Amino acid sequence: MAFVTSEELLATLVPIAVYWIYSGMYVMFESRFEKYKLHSKKEEEEKNLVSRKEVFKAVLCHQVMSIAINLFTYAVTREKDGEASPKKSLTLLLLAKQLVIAMVVIDTWSFFVHWYLHQNKFLYKHLHVPHHRLVVPYSFGGQYMHPIEGFLDTMGGTLAVLLSGMSPRTAMFFSSFTILKLVDDHCGMKLPGNPFYLFFNNNSAYHDVHHQLYGTKYNFSVYFDIWDRILGTYMPYSLEKRPDGGLEVRRADQEHKKD
Repeated sequence: MAFVTSEELLATLVPIAVYWIYSGMYVMFESRFEKYKLHSKKEEEEKNLVSRKEVFKAVLCHQVMSIAINLFTYAVTREKDGEASPKKSLTLLLLAKQLVIAMVVIDTWSFFVHWYLHQNKFLYKHLHVPHHRLVVPYSFGGQYMHPIEGFLDTMGGTLAVLLSGMSPRTAMFFSSFTILKLVDDHCGMKLPGNPFYLFFNNNSAYHDVHHQLYGTKYNFSVYFDIWDRILGTYMPYSLEKRPDGGLEVRRADQEHKKD
């Protein structure tokens, strides 16, 4: 029996390719569409505590770990005939069920892991602080995090695939969508017609609140804002035009003050 099948390999590698292609598009947009940026280049240089080069290297390390975890998971859960799960016809109803389960699992897992990393001062200081060195987030910084937090993040996606019963092929598309959402949440831009703004209240502006210097106790969610609303960590915001061009995310409690 092969250690990895072609579908399992694609399910592991395609989302990583999507990460770099999509984030690369935003990097190119940054200099061409200043009026849609949530922060200026000057803000990034003044507030961020880590260089883009360091972020790039750390993200690559995170992805190498993710590849190892995913391939190992497929190897140990695969049936004897070489499939990751018993073959069954994939109806639209079954696909919808799998997608809903996977999204709920990731949303719940990621919210509570993320929320607790902020609640526990020791874990925040030693595990989660690296991610918040990006006060002004940008596209490929979405997977910049401490290796242990990276392991927990990867496990959320792994659990979602396993509990939903997705095949590697379905998992490839779902994981790619999750990556698109992650990159978009950290892109630091609001482009016109962005579908994540049309269909999700949780978007780059929503998550930008969380990265602000005094906004880190709000807006933890990934897909939906349900857990934020239930636990009182939901923070409304408004988008305003900056005098020097571009956009600014203003929290509801920030009407008369700035970070």
